[in-house]
Formats: sequence, structure tokens, C-alpha cells
Amino acid sequence: MKNKKAVIQALLVLSCVFILAFSGCGKKGLPLAPEIKGQKIATPVDLKYITGDKEIILSWNHEVDNKTAFVKPKAFEIFMAKKTFDACVGCPFEFTTIGVVSMPSMEFFAKIEKGFKYYFRVQATGDDDMRSEYSKTILFESK
Repeated sequence: MKNKKAVIQALLVLSCVFILAFSGCGKKGLPLAPEIKGQKIATPVDLKYITGDKEIILSWNHEVDNKTAFVKPKAFEIFMAKKTFDACVGCPFEFTTIGVVSMPSMEFFAKIEKGFKYYFRVQATGDDDMRSEYSKTILFESK
């Protein structure tokens, strides 16, 4: 009887240790540096395009906000996703970097082909791999 009681107690203790050791609150992300108020880069705004024959000219604006995002960017990274008109509605697409523009320029030339939908967005970058949020995504359809 004593052995049976000892085995049950040992199993209970091991079960509790197992539950505590392997329980968690979900999938952990990458560690983030603490954010200092205002110590970030503002998001690029007013992303728009002008079309040419075989290229598109992207332009945007950027303003430093002295209260919430006072870090000046060093450059802007341009991202593009490309889909055919036959691609299913709602299917995921992946943005890839198509270029980097150094400050103070806020313009980028991208080559285009007919028969595709192009999605563009811009992100401001700074020292120590500091990045802003992405700009709003714009769509250009080249028919």
C-alpha cells in the first residue's frame, strides 16, 4: 500500500512538473528592442504613380514628426508584388524588394510588362536597421 501511494505521488509530482515545464502562452516572436518615445521613423505617405510606356514612376512624401517619429530616414526601400489577371482573387502574393533610394530622393522608376497587376509599397529605413511601417499599398494594372 505504501509503495502504491508513493508511486501515485511521484506520478502527480512529475505530471505537475511536465505541465509547468511545457506550458506557454503561444508562439514567441523575435525579441524587440525597447521603443523610446519618438525614436522611430515615420511612415512614407502619399504613394502614387505616373505611367510611361514600359515603366512606372513611383513617388511619395515623408515628414518627420517631432513628437512621435523624429528620426530622419537614410533611404527608402521599394517593394513590389506581381500577379497575372488570371490569378485567383484573394490568393496570397509576396512582396520583394526591387530597389532602394537614398534621401533626399523620393522617386523610383520600375519596369512593367503588359498583362500584370502590380502592387507597390515603400518603407523608410535608417541607421541600425531601423525601419518604418510600410506605406499604403497601391495597385497598378497594366493591360
